[in-house]
Amino acid sequence: MSRAPLSRLLGGLYVDLGKGDHRDSVFLAGSGRSGTTWLSEVINHSGGYHYVFEPFNPARVGAFGHFRSKQYLRPDDTREEFLKPASLALTGALKSSWTDRFNRALVARRRLIKDIRANLLLGWMRANFPGMPIVLLLRHPCAVVASRLALGWKDNLSETMEQQDLVEDFLLPMETGIHAARDAFERHLILWCIDNYVPLRQFAPGEIHLTFYENLLINPEAELQSLFTFLGEDLDDRTCDRLDRPSPLSRKDAPIPSVDGWRVRVDACQRQRVGEILALFGLDGVYGEGPMPDPSGAYVLMEGK
Repeated sequence: MSRAPLSRLLGGLYVDLGKGDHRDSVFLAGSGRSGTTWLSEVINHSGGYHYVFEPFNPARVGAFGHFRSKQYLRPDDTREEFLKPASLALTGALKSSWTDRFNRALVARRRLIKDIRANLLLGWMRANFPGMPIVLLLRHPCAVVASRLALGWKDNLSETMEQQDLVEDFLLPMETGIHAARDAFERHLILWCIDNYVPLRQFAPGEIHLTFYENLLINPEAELQSLFTFLGEDLDDRTCDRLDRPSPLSRKDAPIPSVDGWRVRVDACQRQRVGEILALFGLDGVYGEGPMPDPSGAYVLMEGK
């Protein structure tokens, strides 16, 4: 038996000592291609978490088959059809070869749940599963979009905008601009904006932890210290060392991580549109023409909640 299938088989063999309590889970969210798998490996560098990989994937996890690929639910939505599968994932009761594919812990008291399809559910999770630490990872939208297009990802903007509750709650002011997207680059960019704008507007500072990909590269010790303090864990040298290892989903030909590697793949006209589209959402205060984020811009959005 090859190493990869063996590791996936063993991933489903574990004892969860969390006793079905969602508060023993840490939820790591972020847009696809923002570095969530990489950061999850850093958080779980010692292998002490039961690692749950992307349970909200409706194409891979049967219990979530009726979810949209980018599901939004209002915080007061208590329909059992959504609560039950989410509870399975957040309390450690879900059994799936997909979600357990990277789990290395045979015995664990805490869970690390990583997902790129749940950003629009974070406010709903906080209301229905209170007390669970939530981490949101942000990365420059140009880097995210360039990576998606290089991999041939299709966008799901039309499906996302079919959710009338989402549009009414957050997107009416920018709906015309959203529908004016001219190509795949702009559609993926708008999806990045929706993915991050919604949770930033749903949470106040301190209710969710923001981590920035670029800061992990440039100032890793400070960024990780802030994150691990939020998680109630100690930071050691092994944690920072783990940043130098690529995630298991990285392409073999992937460039070395950098804060501005996307510049060679995004032309001047596209960069101009990036500024215009980010401004529609007020996210131009978080990411601008430079490669580095301004966290204060994110907190301005959160404080306007």
